[in-house]
Amino acid sequence: MIIMGIDPGTAITGYGVVKLENNRHIVLGYGAIRTTTKQSTPLRLETIYAELTDLVAEFHPDCIAIEELFFNKNVSTALAVGQARGVAILAGAHAGLPIAEYTPLQVKMAVTGYGRASKEQVAYMIKMLLGLAETPKPDDVTDALAVCICHGLNANNWGRSQ
Repeated sequence: MIIMGIDPGTAITGYGVVKLENNRHIVLGYGAIRTTTKQSTPLRLETIYAELTDLVAEFHPDCIAIEELFFNKNVSTALAVGQARGVAILAGAHAGLPIAEYTPLQVKMAVTGYGRASKEQVAYMIKMLLGLAETPKPDDVTDALAVCICHGLNANNWGRSQ
């Protein structure tokens, strides 16, 4: 199974693509889609959609796993992230892919065994679990790879299909 994990955001959308084979997670690719505040919101969302569509065409994932919105005190940030999430879900839906969503707590629990793990703990475990020479940067990329692992470990238990 090839899983595309997405950590959505309007400035940075992290993505990771992992192949689950014989209970091993094999990294196929990862990176970040970046937009700038100089761009209009529609252009930023269009960029995220277009790049995710290209990545789906390149990697042919079997599913998309996406991090659920973590509500913080800044409502405008939450709304912007929600827009990026919607675009990511739309890109997967247009490709006919099943979509699974995981809370940050579920992702941390799957990767570290502790739902309140720090970003540093998650990054360390991603590096170790995937056999990477260094921790992927920025954190959004690490988070996207963590979503991949979470889905690979829990596809039949935690994910809510859309």
